Amino acid sequence: MNRVGKFLRDVGREMKKVSWPKRNELTRYTITVISTVVFMTVFFAIVDYGISSIIRLIP
Repeated sequence: MNRVGKFLRDVGREMKKVSWPKRNELTRYTITVISTVVFMTVFFAIVDYGISSIIRLIP
């Protein structure tokens, strides 16, 4: 049990050292991630549709 307590104290100490993003930074990062995911989804959907169309043309 002593090890668990030491671990939790160390975690608390390290969490105080963390540089948390400000609200506007967090908003910017979130928008960047969401737009990247949307772009990649659309890109792979188009590639999948193209490959599927090519495969359907093969008799």
